[in-house]
Amino acid sequence: MARTKIDYGIDLGTTNSAISRMEHGEPVIKKTDTLKDTMPSCVYVNKKKAIQVGDSAYNAMKRDKLKAMKSFDSDASNSFIEFKRTMGTDKKYNSTNMGKEFSSEELSAEVLKTLRSFVSDETFKSIVITVPAKFTINQKDATVRASKLAGFEHCELLQEPIAASMAYGLDSKSKDGYWLVFDFGGGTFDAALLKVEEGIMKVIDTEGDNYLGGKNLDFAIVDEIIIPHLQENFAIDSIIEDEKKKHVLQETVKAFAEETKIQMSFNDTFNILSDLGDIPGEDDEGEEFELDITVTQEMMQNTLGPIFQKSIDICKDLLKRNSLSGSDLDSLILVGGPTYSPVLRKMLEEQICKPDVSVDPMTVVSKGAALYASTIDVSDEIKEQQRDKTKIQLEFGYEATTVEEEEFVTVKILKDKTEGEIPSKVFVDVVRADKAWSSGKTEIDEAGDVIEVKLNSGKPNAFDVLTYNEQGDLLPSEPSSFTIIQGSKVGSATLPYNIGIEIKSRASGKVVFRSIKGLEKNQSTPATGTINGLKTQKQIRPGIAEDSIKIPIYQGEHGAENTRAIYNEHVYDVIISGNDLPSLLPEGSDVDLTVKVDKSEGISLSAFFPTLDYSHDIEVPSNTTQEEIDAGWLDVEINKAKQTLSLIQQEGIYSDEETLAKLNSEISETQKRFEQGKGDYDRKKDVLDSLRRSLKKLDEIQASSEWPKTEEELKDVFYRLEETNERFGNEKTTAVLHQFKEQIPEIIKEKNVKVAQEMIDNMRSLDFALVDQGLGAQMEIIYLKNFNDEFDTLHWKDRNRARMTLDRGLQMAANNPTKEKLRPVIIELFNLLPETDKPMIGGGDGSELIG
Repeated sequence: MARTKIDYGIDLGTTNSAISRMEHGEPVIKKTDTLKDTMPSCVYVNKKKAIQVGDSAYNAMKRDKLKAMKSFDSDASNSFIEFKRTMGTDKKYNSTNMGKEFSSEELSAEVLKTLRSFVSDETFKSIVITVPAKFTINQKDATVRASKLAGFEHCELLQEPIAASMAYGLDSKSKDGYWLVFDFGGGTFDAALLKVEEGIMKVIDTEGDNYLGGKNLDFAIVDEIIIPHLQENFAIDSIIEDEKKKHVLQETVKAFAEETKIQMSFNDTFNILSDLGDIPGEDDEGEEFELDITVTQEMMQNTLGPIFQKSIDICKDLLKRNSLSGSDLDSLILVGGPTYSPVLRKMLEEQICKPDVSVDPMTVVSKGAALYASTIDVSDEIKEQQRDKTKIQLEFGYEATTVEEEEFVTVKILKDKTEGEIPSKVFVDVVRADKAWSSGKTEIDEAGDVIEVKLNSGKPNAFDVLTYNEQGDLLPSEPSSFTIIQGSKVGSATLPYNIGIEIKSRASGKVVFRSIKGLEKNQSTPATGTINGLKTQKQIRPGIAEDSIKIPIYQGEHGAENTRAIYNEHVYDVIISGNDLPSLLPEGSDVDLTVKVDKSEGISLSAFFPTLDYSHDIEVPSNTTQEEIDAGWLDVEINKAKQTLSLIQQEGIYSDEETLAKLNSEISETQKRFEQGKGDYDRKKDVLDSLRRSLKKLDEIQASSEWPKTEEELKDVFYRLEETNERFGNEKTTAVLHQFKEQIPEIIKEKNVKVAQEMIDNMRSLDFALVDQGLGAQMEIIYLKNFNDEFDTLHWKDRNRARMTLDRGLQMAANNPTKEKLRPVIIELFNLLPETDKPMIGGGDGSELIG
């Protein structure tokens, strides 16, 4: 039978995957080769270069990891798992047996191919694949690429929480109220808040963490339980101090951690046991490794509690910003294997509400994906490939999901798609699969007719289509069935991020994230956004490739507006050069942007130049990847964050001690996770993600306390200039001083930091010139004294270096130096002060837009 709807859904998970198909109106899990509902998302390449996927690969992986302990050579691996967490990056997985490197998409394609092989009774080329709600555009593009590599010609993406809510919604008695989907998977965490009105489900907000999942739990057990046990019972200092060896050890014992996590979801205690020789290798003193650890629920609470708490805090923040609490929820739906944990369920009940455990957390997403797939038409190209034109071709039109109990279905004959003979009169009879209702014979033709069908409540309704001639003979036709889901209806998917551009703000001069109006977080897709009134910084000459405008596209979290662009997720840099424009575009020209986002978050952009009355259209490519994060750079950035927080605490201007303490704890936890796995590609992404959130909070704190410090500095510099002018000034400088005095009250009234900093810079310059003219070497000495008196109030770029330079200058000043000797010290100190915000807006090359 040629399917007109996709009907197949895949939950492509970090650790486990599953496939479901619509059969007689019901989503049915297709069993794996080992007759299980789910299959490990694991790939193994054996010595004969054959690729294995699933349980056999997972078992081989455990052997592979143990073997790596013999030589501590992790590069010799031929088994791979959890590559979903590096989708959309340049991460490569080396297979020594195959003699090549695999990308995350190639490995995911092998999983998809294997899932597809579990369906042996028909060939299908269209699929719905679920992705985490918080997946970025790069990650979603990578998922579509994986589907193409697996042989699918048509792929639709669906957010995992929406899939879960579809499957849950059919059986749920609750058809009104708020639902919270708590999706803690193998590698990612999603929380989706839905509002349900008479069975119509609408996602109103989402939140999550792409680097929080079962993998984090496993490594917590490794780092907090298993490795401490080994350190206590064996001499392994040389292993712990070597990043590569430590990583091999972590990967080797991770299988014991996974088993512990699963067993402790259903038992009060579990013994981690290994015999001598089970773990290859020896410690620093030649002892063979073995494990004998009794794990209790209290140990699991202490180890996993902080990780689970992160997910619960995300949910609490999500509810809070929507003016809700746990008591307002009608359902808390659990998705993902880790949600079986009694530790988590107890924490959820205590902090949010009692979870609903009526659905299987492991299969609900796959089944929901199939339900959604039953509402999506296969592509026209695939329809044409699948048509059996010897049969009478029919076309149906109907609402695939509804909360009504009766629906109108249109049906007509596609004469141009039918090669066989079509009788002069054709009748169709639509029969519900339970045989309790039929439409009776209705005559149809090319113009079509409308049939009103009756639906059973709260379930998918499958209908068979019987086609007859005037004599009552049954005629072969297709499609011969369709399904309408009654009782729930899902609104469009929503944007999980604000989509915007990097822009240099006129107000602050900072390079910030600016949302595109119409593409804000939670906007239904497809969507169109606009941003007008942008200005170019330099002229663009036609035909000159070196002249260009750069439009960096970013995705921003909730509250991302006006944050530093680099704290958000970069998608792509759109470049419009002189080769793209028909004539000269003058400096300061207007640019209006229109950005379109489709259902799968594919982006297209149109830039309109009113000066030229010309538009340039760009498709954002779907093959971009993100580069690996440098561990050294990340280490520096973490330390910078710690120094910034320390400075804020020392200044004492920000009074919310609880917020500072929480932020200090977050940064320390981020640093701890970084130290535990500096060499882990995906852990570095996780650390950067957490660090960005902390940096945004630091920026907010600094911004809230920036004006009081600026106002104090403005007044102090003015009073000092007054004193200098009295000693060395003239009529001209006195007139300038009066101008400053008149402008200061207005600046203070508006609390304009940018203008205040410009005035401070101008007053300092005048003060410097006056003293230089009047005092010679004494001027440098006065500056050294002032720097020393105000050292703690100034915003030094490098506080330690500034202190050392100043101390060197003070020591020189005690020995009657010349102006020429002290001047380099003063210049160095001035260079260590923050630069005044520049009046032009851009990242330095003038190619960015001004907003």
